[in-house]
Amino acid sequence: MFNKLKKEHIIAEEGFNRWKVPPASIAIHLCIGSVYAWSIFNPPLTKEFGVVAASSSDWALQSVVWIFSVAIVFLGLAAAFAGKWLEEVGPRMVGVTAAFLWGGGFIIGGIGILTHQLWLLYFGYGVLGGCGLGLGYVSPVSTLIRWFPDRRGMATGLAIMGFGGGAMIATPIKETLLSLYYQAPQYLGAEGAVTMVTEGGRRLAEVNGQMVEVVTATAKQLASTPVPLQEGVYVVGTGNTGAAMTFFTLGIAYFIVMIIAAFSYRVPREGWKPAGWTPPTANDAAKRMITQRHVDINQALKTPQFYLLWIVLCFNVTAGIGVIGVAKTMMTEIFGTTLPLVVNSTFAATYVFMISVFNMVGRFFWASTSDYIGRKNTYYVFFILGILLYLSIPYAAAQVSVNPAVMWLVMFYAATMIIFTMYGGGFATIPAYLADIFGTKYVGGIHGRLLTAWSTAGVLGPLAITQLRDMSIGTSVRALAEKIDPAAFQQKFGAGMDQLDQLIAAKTVTIARLMEIAPAGTVDPTSSLYNTTMYAMAALLVIGLIANALVRPVAEKHYMDAKEGEDALPMGMAGAAPKEART
Repeated sequence: MFNKLKKEHIIAEEGFNRWKVPPASIAIHLCIGSVYAWSIFNPPLTKEFGVVAASSSDWALQSVVWIFSVAIVFLGLAAAFAGKWLEEVGPRMVGVTAAFLWGGGFIIGGIGILTHQLWLLYFGYGVLGGCGLGLGYVSPVSTLIRWFPDRRGMATGLAIMGFGGGAMIATPIKETLLSLYYQAPQYLGAEGAVTMVTEGGRRLAEVNGQMVEVVTATAKQLASTPVPLQEGVYVVGTGNTGAAMTFFTLGIAYFIVMIIAAFSYRVPREGWKPAGWTPPTANDAAKRMITQRHVDINQALKTPQFYLLWIVLCFNVTAGIGVIGVAKTMMTEIFGTTLPLVVNSTFAATYVFMISVFNMVGRFFWASTSDYIGRKNTYYVFFILGILLYLSIPYAAAQVSVNPAVMWLVMFYAATMIIFTMYGGGFATIPAYLADIFGTKYVGGIHGRLLTAWSTAGVLGPLAITQLRDMSIGTSVRALAEKIDPAAFQQKFGAGMDQLDQLIAAKTVTIARLMEIAPAGTVDPTSSLYNTTMYAMAALLVIGLIANALVRPVAEKHYMDAKEGEDALPMGMAGAAPKEART
């Protein structure tokens, strides 16, 4: 049965319309692209017990964010190891395997949430799901490049466009499912009407003769709940965020869609080329740094071009991925406190949705544009414009904290959306860049190995943004606490300043709650929590800019000779194909 999934059994018949292949690719990428909407899961996963607010037993944000990072790491590793396998067995076999891993990863992850076993969530969604991401991601790329040798950039844009649009589809679906399965926790009453004590940083109240942990939810926190709730005290462990059932539902749905799409894949027959297509002349190809020869997959690793392009992809992705992983959180922290009437839960969810829209549009737009201006020039635009945009974010954050005007929100929104088009465009353009530099013969395998840069970025981006954010939060909380009257602090939190570290660790003391009792005129530091991170990301783009400038054509010694190139061309590029079709 599995042998029938191999590429020799899915060769397209005479007269097959090549435009039937992109929809299957887009369908699989839409499914796995939902990883970009991971930040939708951050709030419920960090409030699994407290439901309306984080309790002492809930997972910290930095623990949950790393699940996204692990998935991206295993995406790159799976793509690197499976690249050569893809060239051997074809896209259908790889696509079916991806469906089992991605759908199954959601199911196992849901069990982890249900049992509150963080390692199971990491293993299911992060490891297995991440491998499904990698296999699903690379399965159509080299196939579409061979179906569209006349428009390599557009082809890779089509192949990868769906990945950027996955969150656009997944965001409203996830929000709907979380609302459907949501159950409100037990309400005890207003904060002033409930007698509470503090032990080990936790807030406790008596319920039915027993002391149980409780959380206090403010009106701002309750504004994001799916059902209307009263401000006050709630019992920990009595509600349900709906995250586990959402995972189960998505796992089944994604599996079905990906299986259907994988069985729609076809590869071109030997000797096929588009009707009426004339390959570029040697002169034109040389001007645009497009080789008409091929570099072996293992030989590519011995060239400086591979590592320069690795840096180009890694640092472009690092800058974007660190923001995407906490996009919703960043929007609410920077502007939610300064423009609360504008930036509410609906606005933040729409922001995540628009990230997906611009990410998807950028993939097709920039990849197609690279067919006209060249791959190298396209990356010059990414890095130079990106540096300016990342530097504009701290400026907008600083201005809005002093002058809460909507124009600063517009500036931030526009800057981040352009960044996300270039982030997506970087992914979609790199396969065509590789085909130009190394030839089309092993582009699928070389692309898979280059995606280890994505794995590295999956660690560097969230690590930078969470570590620098935590440092900024710790500094800001302690600075705020010094401005507050000790008596007011004792009354608010039921403990003295000497227990500040315990209260911070238990999430009892936060910037938002300290601002409630801060002296009049105290500036809320929340809007500047990401400034250092943005400066660091801009610095990485400078390094990427330099690496891109150093990319040159591959040295003669690395190319395969003419006999090797003809004997071992992959399906659809070998045999009777006229010499001018093999570009």
